[in-house]
Amino acid sequence: MTAPHAHHNTGPTGPGAGTTREPTTKQLWATGLTAFAAVMLLLTGVLDIFRGIMGIARDDVFLATRSYVFQFSLTGWGWVHLVLGAVAVIVGLGLMKVSTWARAAGVVIAALIIIANFLSLPYYPVWSIVMIALAAFTIWALCVVRKEGDRGLFD
Repeated sequence: MTAPHAHHNTGPTGPGAGTTREPTTKQLWATGLTAFAAVMLLLTGVLDIFRGIMGIARDDVFLATRSYVFQFSLTGWGWVHLVLGAVAVIVGLGLMKVSTWARAAGVVIAALIIIANFLSLPYYPVWSIVMIALAAFTIWALCVVRKEGDRGLFD
């Protein structure tokens, strides 16, 4: 007499069997969202670098706004955006390697980009709104990705 479940194969049977597993749907989504966040952060960073260069060069694209509470010189805003953009590009490249530090830093830098673009909204409203949306999508993608067994916010 044979055991009722004797037909199930419970162990590796051939060379290399059991060494590779097909990724689960959850793992595929996590990988896709991390790649999405990396590309979005790179895109946001490059756009912010361009915005910073335009501000430093005092491009005529920006509006002249009087009596704004968060008023800085256009060159000052240019440097803020240039630095944020450069850091965003570095963090975006780190996300390509799916590192934990890059996920945490990605959320922080995207939040700073949102704040900077909100504060400079009167100078170039349409671009600011687009940048806020891109950074928000980046934060969403980085926060939604969780690996099995994660306990912390970003691990």
